[in-house]
Amino acid sequence: MGLAAPVLREVAAAPARPQVPYVDFQAQYAEERDAIHACVDRVFTRADFVSGSAVAELEASLAERCGTAHAVALGSGTDALIFALKALGVGPGDEVITAPNSFVASASCIVHVGARPVFVDVLDDQNLDPSKIDAAITPRTKAIIPVHLTGRIAEMEAINTVAAKHGLFVIEDAAQSISSRYRGRAAGALGHIGCFSTHPLKNLGAAGDGGFLTTGDGDIAARIRRLRNHGMLDRDTVAEWGYVSRMDTLQAAILNVRLGRLDNVIAKRRANAERYRTLLDPAFVFIPPARAHAFDTFHTFVVQVDHRDALRAHLLAQGIETFIHYPRPIHLQPAAKELGYGPGAFPVTERQAGRILSLPINQYLTPGQIETVAAAVNAFYRSQKAADHA
Repeated sequence: MGLAAPVLREVAAAPARPQVPYVDFQAQYAEERDAIHACVDRVFTRADFVSGSAVAELEASLAERCGTAHAVALGSGTDALIFALKALGVGPGDEVITAPNSFVASASCIVHVGARPVFVDVLDDQNLDPSKIDAAITPRTKAIIPVHLTGRIAEMEAINTVAAKHGLFVIEDAAQSISSRYRGRAAGALGHIGCFSTHPLKNLGAAGDGGFLTTGDGDIAARIRRLRNHGMLDRDTVAEWGYVSRMDTLQAAILNVRLGRLDNVIAKRRANAERYRTLLDPAFVFIPPARAHAFDTFHTFVVQVDHRDALRAHLLAQGIETFIHYPRPIHLQPAAKELGYGPGAFPVTERQAGRILSLPINQYLTPGQIETVAAAVNAFYRSQKAADHA
């Protein structure tokens, strides 16, 4: 899963106007102010607060964008993952394979349905290593949750081949990858179910928590719609014990506005990424290479570097905000102690955890700001190199 609420507090605590902000909600609001006010007025005028017409409109648009028959709007991306597992019958005694370097929700969703997370190490690009999956499969394995980290889709062709061989479900954790594509197909259409977040920091973000789920299976979609609304078939008939995970109409209305602007947002972020590729010195900075068969959307722009913490301090001193997604792998979190993993269990993940750094890539940055970041990074390493040879 993607960035969660605690990061917003860190952003809020940063200087009011850094030279290069990691996110720029003020610029976003200035651009969208009139449209957002119109959404509020429309929803309040209709008193259409829960399960309103904007939700159905959003679901239809999301299904079309993702190339699936169905999209179901929910209260969060975490709920999408939990409901996906429930809809596929994953529960106590089952195991689900996923990556250890994601946001904790990628694993906690498995725990919440009573199953056990089983981790597999990742490739240099931080996505699940398909060659490691076979060895992690047991008679209890029920599903695989690949995480499309940073807006870069995992190698789904190989993952789906392994899953088909063993009769496993595939649930895409696509929280960070709306509109990313892989071999001509969109995120959310590459497994049995796709799960997305619309947290404010996502490329398609609401003004609060939200998420949605995509699937080609009408029965799954119908069950998710029941689960999100107390398990009700209608106002007076409860088919199963459910939950409350309805997307607010106001959030759906805002997302409808932002969905119309999403292609432009992605184009700007991709342009920023390409500038970084051109400007950052590859002798010091590793950037996962672009793939001809994929279209990356850059929810984050994560580089891998030596002396990461010193570099981050150097950049902050120049008014350049950065973040780390994520500094402690899930298998080393206190909550995961009972799973039995320890340091050294996943060497690629653990090495990356000390080297990854998310540089600013938001759509409001200017080319000059990207140049400022790149120049500061390059200068830091050239200074380090000179000091090493002094």
